[in-house]
Amino acid sequence: MEIREATDREHAEAGRVTAAAYEGLVRDPSYLERIADVADRAARTAVLVAVEDGVIVGSLTLELSHRVNPRDGPLAAHRAHIRMLGVAPGHQGRGIGGALMREAERRARAAGKTEITLHTTEPMTIARAMYAGLGYERTPDETLPDGFVLMGYRKVLGADSD
Repeated sequence: MEIREATDREHAEAGRVTAAAYEGLVRDPSYLERIADVADRAARTAVLVAVEDGVIVGSLTLELSHRVNPRDGPLAAHRAHIRMLGVAPGHQGRGIGGALMREAERRARAAGKTEITLHTTEPMTIARAMYAGLGYERTPDETLPDGFVLMGYRKVLGADSD
C-alpha cells in the first residue's frame, strides 16, 4: 500500500471513497457532498490517499496552514488538524486508517507542528478506538449552533511519536 498526496485526476475518486465511508454516520446529507468535493479543499490542504493495487482505498485531509473551510479561523502556528478520514467500506479494519494517520503525523512534524488535533462524532466508535490506540487524548467537545457535538482529540507530536 502506498500513502501519498492525491493527484488532480484522483480527486473525484478520493471524494467518492471518503463519502462512502461516511454514509450512515452523518445526519446531514449535504456534508457527504462536502466530503466528496476533494478538488475544492485540495487547493488549500493536503489530501492524502491510500492506494492499493492502483485503487484508492482511503483518504485523509490534513490542514497544515490553511483550513478546509476558508471562513474558519486560522490554525495556531504549532498545530495541524486532521479532517475527513475515510476508508472504503470493503477495506476497513486492515490498518489503512492508521497508516493515513501516521503519515499525517509525519507530515505535520516535518512542517514544524508540535500538536495535531481532530474532531469526530459519537457514532464513529471504530475511529475513536483507533485514535486512542494511536495515542490521541480527549479534549473538550465542540457543540455547533444546531446542537451537533464534535468530540475533540489531540496528540503532542514529539520527534519520537511515530
